[in-house]
Amino acid sequence: MNLEALYKEAGAYLEGHFLLSSGNHSQFYLQSAKVLEDPKLAGKLAEALAQQIHDAGLEIDTVCSPALGGVLAGYELARALHVRFIFTERVNGAMQLRRGFDVAPNERILVCEDIITTGGSALEAAACVEALGAKVLGFAALANRGFCKRAGSKLPASPTCKLPDDAPFFALGDFTFDIYSPEQCPLCQDGSSAIKPGSRGN
Repeated sequence: MNLEALYKEAGAYLEGHFLLSSGNHSQFYLQSAKVLEDPKLAGKLAEALAQQIHDAGLEIDTVCSPALGGVLAGYELARALHVRFIFTERVNGAMQLRRGFDVAPNERILVCEDIITTGGSALEAAACVEALGAKVLGFAALANRGFCKRAGSKLPASPTCKLPDDAPFFALGDFTFDIYSPEQCPLCQDGSSAIKPGSRGN
């Protein structure tokens, strides 16, 4: 599967000057919502991701995603795996499980995002359900931004990856874009202004 081609065909591989949720800048941005707006394509991607998880022998009870970006990807993955789906959301900056969702002691959870960069939001969702007694067995995303090591990839993890070493991370491909601090951003130095895409901005 050529993930880059699929993102470009869907208009989800954006080029410009972007302010990321980390505060850093990049010339490229992956807008997974544009990929997931096509139910057939979303289902195809989820089936491919589910196959990786099956091949690894990982048995889970529930997929959990952090809202908002991970909800569509997580729901489609749960459907492909034939398991339950729940999501966490931020309340006053803290990730919480709400809306009547609950987890059982030792319930086997896979945390799913649309894109994982350093894995910060995924790790917050994991901590939320583990605090209620569940057990997180792994992580998944449609795409890996290249900071964490996914199963089957030769790309090493960077020091900024927050995902634990003892849980597998599944994704359909790696995207390795240059990221700059605002002070060192060549796009800023050329006089352009960064825009903030995604669920926390535009």
